[in-house]
Amino acid sequence: MSTFKLAQLGWKPCFQQQIKAEEKEQCYPARISKIHRSHLIVWSQNGIETFEIGVFSEPKNLAVGDWILIPNEGERPLRVFERETVIIRIGAGNRTDDQLIAANVDTLFIVTSCNQDFNASRIERYIALAHESRIKPVIILTKVDLTDDVDAYKQQALKLQNDIRVECVNAKDKSSMASLKTLCSEGHTIALVGSSGVGKSTLINSLTGAEQLTAEIRDDDNKGKHTTTSRSLHLLDEGGILIDMPGIRELQLSECDTGIEDTFDDITQFLGHCKFNNCQHNTEPGCAIKAALDSNELNLRRWQSYQKLQNEQTLRNTPKYARSSKPAK
Repeated sequence: MSTFKLAQLGWKPCFQQQIKAEEKEQCYPARISKIHRSHLIVWSQNGIETFEIGVFSEPKNLAVGDWILIPNEGERPLRVFERETVIIRIGAGNRTDDQLIAANVDTLFIVTSCNQDFNASRIERYIALAHESRIKPVIILTKVDLTDDVDAYKQQALKLQNDIRVECVNAKDKSSMASLKTLCSEGHTIALVGSSGVGKSTLINSLTGAEQLTAEIRDDDNKGKHTTTSRSLHLLDEGGILIDMPGIRELQLSECDTGIEDTFDDITQFLGHCKFNNCQHNTEPGCAIKAALDSNELNLRRWQSYQKLQNEQTLRNTPKYARSSKPAK
């Protein structure tokens, strides 16, 4: 395809309002489809263009999915549009700086497979990331053809968030994708995250009609190799846009207090109801959390997951913050 419709790329009124009257005839908007070390690629009504990273004043603040304004005459983009949403995490490894993952996303597909990869605590991290970013999370359970108990995985997923949408698919069977495709309509931008080997590339092939490289999972641990090495835009068969991302081995949440609270509303309903205002929820009398755990109104694993994420937020906000441990996978 040589040119693109703006609606197809996810153009919205909130972006149109950022164009000044005098710029409407002199400039055009484009969306960043891929970022390389030295250059980036954009899609627009004019087609596909490449810009050197050096022409941007703050290249580190660019993300796949960003909209930029380009003059009809000249080689330097004017500016990056104010984002509607943005996904941010703490950089992997020993880095402590925030890393932009994707911009202007409507829905986050959290992909996990019906095997040893299913990890409730990891999925909760992704859900918190989505809520903090004001993005709708959807859990996608893949490889349903390889298990005899799909419903057990689905029920575990449904317990991770009130009213969470869970889709069970065999990405190699297009008939099982019908319900999922209702989320892929024109103008809708989806980001896809998950560990390596859960079937993300096969899922993308089914949603886009493309032929991406796929890798078999290892027999010993049900894990796979990375088949996506950088974030990029894909056109969906149903008219929407998908942002694929490499398998994330380590997800450290950036500032995410609101996202955590929204993800664990089954826990926050008990907070503030203890006998003592400074209750540490350990051995204090009149602890609402302890009472809920004892009566099975509250799940112990959920409580421990909530505590872990809150402790990471506390550590992150200390003056001499230095990460020395990685989150559980």
